[in-house]
Amino acid sequence: MTREFIKYKLLNSLFLGLSVGSIFILYAPLNPSVYSLGGIVLALSMLFIAKIYSKILTINYFYKISLFVEIVVLFMLVYFLLFSYSYTTALIVYVGYQLTFTFGSYLIRAETLFLKRSTILGFVDVAKQKGYLFGMLGSYIFYKGVEYFFHLNDKQDQVYFIHFLLLGVQLFTIVYLLKAFK
Repeated sequence: MTREFIKYKLLNSLFLGLSVGSIFILYAPLNPSVYSLGGIVLALSMLFIAKIYSKILTINYFYKISLFVEIVVLFMLVYFLLFSYSYTTALIVYVGYQLTFTFGSYLIRAETLFLKRSTILGFVDVAKQKGYLFGMLGSYIFYKGVEYFFHLNDKQDQVYFIHFLLLGVQLFTIVYLLKAFK
C-alpha cells in the first residue's frame, strides 16, 4: 500500500505542476468578484469539514474523499475538453477546484495520521515535491515544444492541448489511488 500511495502522491503532484499555468487562461472569463465569493464559500466549507473531523478522520473516509476529489478533477478535465472555453466552463472548473480545495487540509491531516511514521511521510513529501517539479518542468517543455515544433502560439490552444496530457496523468493518478487502498 505504501509504495502505491507514494506513486499516487507523485502523480497527484505531477498533475498539479502540469496544470498550474493553465488555470490563468481557464479563469480569464471570470469576474474578480467570483474569486471573492469563491473564497468565502471555500473558507466556510473548510470550517465545516474541520468541525466534523471526529467523524471523518477514518481510513474509509480518507479513501472515499480522496477518490471523490480525483473524480471531480477528472470530470473537470473531460468537461473542458468537450466544451472548451466559455464563461460556464471557467465557472465549472473554478467551482470544481474550490470543491477539491475544501478537502485539502483534511487530506493532509488524514495522510499524516494514517501514515504515522516519519520516514514514510518523508518519502511522500519527497514524491510530492518531485512530482510538482517534474510537472512544472513538463509544462514548460510542453508549451515551448508546441510553440517551436507546431508553431502553436495561441495560449488558449496550448492550454487546451495540455489537457490531453493532464487527462492521461489523471487517469493514472486514479489507478494508483485505487491500488493504494486495495
